[in-house]
Amino acid sequence: MSANLIPDDRSYTADHEWVLLDPGSALPDHPVRVGITAVAIESLGDLVYVDLPEIGSTIVAGEACGDIESTKTVSELYPPVSGRVTLLNTTVVDNPDLVTADPYGQGWLFAVLPTATGDLLTAAEYAARYETNA
Repeated sequence: MSANLIPDDRSYTADHEWVLLDPGSALPDHPVRVGITAVAIESLGDLVYVDLPEIGSTIVAGEACGDIESTKTVSELYPPVSGRVTLLNTTVVDNPDLVTADPYGQGWLFAVLPTATGDLLTAAEYAARYETNA
């Protein structure tokens, strides 16, 4: 896996989600974007359906809040942070291939106004756990 597949400007979960939050930083007073990693996409294969939490709903770090369906399987989304969902990327709902094509950019899933974080990993920790290059 190439170095640019695991950006170091965000934090990761062991369940292959990312949050646009610098590792070790304080919780911001603005929403942060959440998505899934390229490692997850490699194991899932072609995505065919994305089910996201509703705007205004409260999600809890580590508790399923939606799912992603591929030609191989259905995988639940486990948010890296707790908080209120403020925005959905409806483009990926209509076109799940965008998640595959650009998981760290235009393929983000939803934004959350965070109130707490779950167990987060740095890019290097995530890469080491999954034997990829950060």
